[in-house]
Order: sequence, then C-alpha cells, then structure tokens
Amino acid sequence: MKFSIGGSLKLAFRPWVEGLENIPAEGAAILASNHLSFSDSFFLPAILDRKVTFIAKAEYFTTPGLKGRMTAAFFKGVGQLPVDRSGARGAGEAAIKSGIDVIERGELFGIYPEGTRSPDGRLYRGKPGGLARVALATGAPVIPVAMIDTEKIQPPGKVMPKLMRPGIRIGKPLDFSRYNGMEHDRFVLRAVTDEVMYEIMKLSGQEYVDIYATAAKRQIAEAAKAEKEEEKAEKAALAQAEKQAAAEAAEQRAAEQRRAELKLVEAEAEAKDAEGGAAKAVESDGNTADGADGAAKDSGHKDA
Repeated sequence: MKFSIGGSLKLAFRPWVEGLENIPAEGAAILASNHLSFSDSFFLPAILDRKVTFIAKAEYFTTPGLKGRMTAAFFKGVGQLPVDRSGARGAGEAAIKSGIDVIERGELFGIYPEGTRSPDGRLYRGKPGGLARVALATGAPVIPVAMIDTEKIQPPGKVMPKLMRPGIRIGKPLDFSRYNGMEHDRFVLRAVTDEVMYEIMKLSGQEYVDIYATAAKRQIAEAAKAEKEEEKAEKAALAQAEKQAAAEAAEQRAAEQRRAELKLVEAEAEAKDAEGGAAKAVESDGNTADGADGAAKDSGHKDA
C-alpha cells in the first residue's frame, strides 16, 4: 500500500502531519485514533515508514461478487485483520487477541476506540474493551492520534473523495504501566480509555459526546425514521385535506349548478306565465273589439 497507494495519496492530498517524532522507530506501540472516515485507515499508514495493522470488520473479507473479492484481496494485502462483529463478546475477544498478537511481534497496532465512524464529526465515548485490555496485557505505550477533516474528504456513503488537505496530529506516548495486572478491572479499563479519549479530544479539537457512537447512530437513524414518518403523515393529512377540499368544492359547484338550474326553470316558468298572460290579454282585447263591433251594428240597425 505504501508504494502503490501511499505515494499517490500523499501527492494528491498533501496531508499535513504534526508529532511524527512520537512514533517509535522500532518496537511495539498502540496507535489509538479518532475515526471520521473510511480513508483514515489509508492516510495514517501512508505517512508512516512503519507498517500499521488495524482490525477490520469481517464483512470487508466476506462480501460476495467481484467488488467483494477485490476488497478482500486489498485488505489482506495490507495486513488487516478480520474481526467478526456479529457477537459483541466474541468480537471483543477476537479484537483483543489480534491486538496482542501484533504487539508481541513488536509491530504497530492501530485501533479506533470509538468502535465505529463518528456519524456527525464529533468525538464519542471510547469502548473500554480492546484498547485498554491490549495496553494493560502487553504494557505497550498508547499513542493518541487525531485525524483532521478526513470526513470532509470522504463522508459516509460517498465513493469519490474530494481533493483537500487532511491533517494528522500525533500525541506523546501514554504509559499505563501503573495499572499492570489490572486488565480485568472494569474501572481501570474505563479510566485508561477515558484518558486516551481526552488526549485525542485535545489533539483533534472535536466536541466530545459522552455516549457511544453506535448509540448515537441509532438515535440519528430513529430520528430520521421518525422524521420520515412525520413527513409521510403530513403528506397524508395534506392529501386528505386536499381531497376534502376538492369534495367540498365539487359539492359547492353542484349546489350552484342546482341553484342555476332552478333559476332557469323559474325563469322559464315566469316566461311561460308572461306569455300566457299576454295571450289572454290579446284574446280579451279581441273579445272587447268584437263586442264593440256588435254593439255598433245593433245601433245601426236600430237607427235604420
């Protein structure tokens, strides 16, 4: 990856780096980083001379099809370790064993304490299992790392990255040897994890949220679902209102048409009545004229 992709990444994106001297030239160490983008696992190893081994979800190695085979080949080629996340406890134990194996070989082990990518660019509570247990079981130093702006380069769901400069800040190694032999104490695991997350927060400048990122993703998904359902209900209500308004308008038009027809019938009746009255008047005038003519004739006869 360093020769084929790493050089191209550095040339195209020109990532800036602070604290590179905190990475040991040899020997084991744990790189604990925030997680903003899929590309985090590319930029961090690209700027280091040493190999970094991350644990990756098993889906990257088992997805069917040509794309799935190419993805699996790539992740295997760069030395990533598949971890089945279908069972929380099994996945955690697999991650811990994988990390210990890497550290015992004297290599760099990369881990994202948040457990998943941040859904909104904020820093979420670290999970105390993998990071702290590997650190306490091996005694390896933990080096906090902050990825800067990688979520802007490749947000979740986006395939094509945006050309811009990401940043990487590497903090000083943290020594937890004071907790040797306490890797099964949940309060110690929590304290170690929180200390590492605090250092990452200082390096990244992210807003810290004291809940797990997985819970935040569920909340965001539920809120999006509720919003969609609300929009659907609003559209249904609007459609019902429009239907009701159309029915009322149709009823009003029908009533107006009935009134118009009634007025037309009344007008026709009035016209007929008027026509009948006029005919009677003409007939009456005719009868009057005939009566006058008859009276004149009778008067003439009498005169004669």
